[in-house]
Parts: sequence; C-alpha cells; structure tokens
Amino acid sequence: MQLAESDTHTPAATLSDGAFQRLQKAIVEGEIAPGSRISEQFLSSTYGISRGPLREAIRRLEGRRLVVRVPHAGVRVVSLSYEELIELYHVREALEGMACRLAAQNMTDEEIVNLREVLATHERHAGLQANQSYYQQEGDLDIHFVIIQGSKNRTLSDMLCADLYHLVRMYRYRFSSAPKRPQKAFAEHHRIVEAIADRDGELAEMLMRRHISASRRNIERRMLEQRDAITSSGGSKQ
Repeated sequence: MQLAESDTHTPAATLSDGAFQRLQKAIVEGEIAPGSRISEQFLSSTYGISRGPLREAIRRLEGRRLVVRVPHAGVRVVSLSYEELIELYHVREALEGMACRLAAQNMTDEEIVNLREVLATHERHAGLQANQSYYQQEGDLDIHFVIIQGSKNRTLSDMLCADLYHLVRMYRYRFSSAPKRPQKAFAEHHRIVEAIADRDGELAEMLMRRHISASRRNIERRMLEQRDAITSSGGSKQ
C-alpha cells in the first residue's frame, strides 16, 4: 500500500502527516519490526513517500520514541529490552491505576455511556470472539485512552496519551494474541468499566492495576520463552 503523492498541489504538511501516520501504524502493528534499520531509500520506494515528508515523519517518530538514532548504525525502530519493557509496565500499572481512580470521580454520566459503547465495540470484534486477538484501535476506540482522558488530569494525559502511548501500543499489539488472554482481558476491562460507573474509585484503581499486572506477567512469560528458545537454538548449533 502506497501513500499517493501524485497531487503536486498537496501541501508539504499534509504529505508529512500522511507519511507519519502510515509509518507509525506500520511500526505499531509490527509491519516494520522492532530493531529494524530505517532506510530512507527503502521506505521511500516501499511506501511511495518522497524524501522531504519522509525525513519529517522520521523526526516525529523519534519524538514519540518509536525510532532511535544509534551511533554508527543510523535510525532504527525501537526495541526495548526485557528489563526496559517490564519497567514500562510497572509505570503503567501505577499511573493508569491512578487515572482509573480519577475517572471514577470525574467522568460525566455521558462519558461513561460512551465508555460502555466502546467496550461493546470491542466485544463485537471477531478476533476477540475467537479468543485469538484483542481489538487494537487507538484513541477514542481504546478503553485505556478513554479512561485516561476521563481522569481529567492533564499531566497524566500528557504522559500516558502522548509520551508513552504509541510505544505501549506497539507492545500491546505484539503480545495481545496470547492463548486465552483476549477474553480474559475483555472481562477485566468490563469489571473496570463497571467500577467506574459505580463511582468506586478504589475498586477501579485496584482492578486496573491487576489488569496491567496480568498483562505484564504474560509479557514476562512470552519474552522469557523467546529468550530460552534463542538460547536453545544457539546451543544446538554448537
């Protein structure tokens, strides 16, 4: 799929935005794998993006921590170590738990109705019904995003919905297909939403912390399995 740039009258900012959105989606969904070197020539030919908008898009991706500049190696897609990823999830557990407590206090009745509608959209997702994958849309269709915004705390929103949001989404997307995890995650989301609707901030915070802790344990298990498989494979070749 290429980004159309045939219209010579299209403003540079629009082309840059399109390039940025396309590359961000490709990175988050794993189409461009973690650790991959970012080659301007390859991306330009693969996605049909001219060099000017491409360079601006890469700069913005760097700002969102999705790509990093490595000395003597150029620009690469971020690839967190096991320790870095687990640290990130500990931060999420604390901050999103706090956001949940505040959301129970501050969300309007109309916003809670919308939150339930978002959850209903997730429930209709074919991957969830087959217990194979979770619904992974961003922004206003993401339960976590909606709850954080509902906290009405600008600092939390800036940290969780800007600085860390797409980096977290990248790993949520990657590890959301664990056996039986999608429906368990949905059930956890359902209980969280009901606690918010009941205005029980203490319970909502506890449930969100448990939910993210369960996701972290799933990631720990999956990453350790991958590490053991690589170690075993390396040993068998010796």
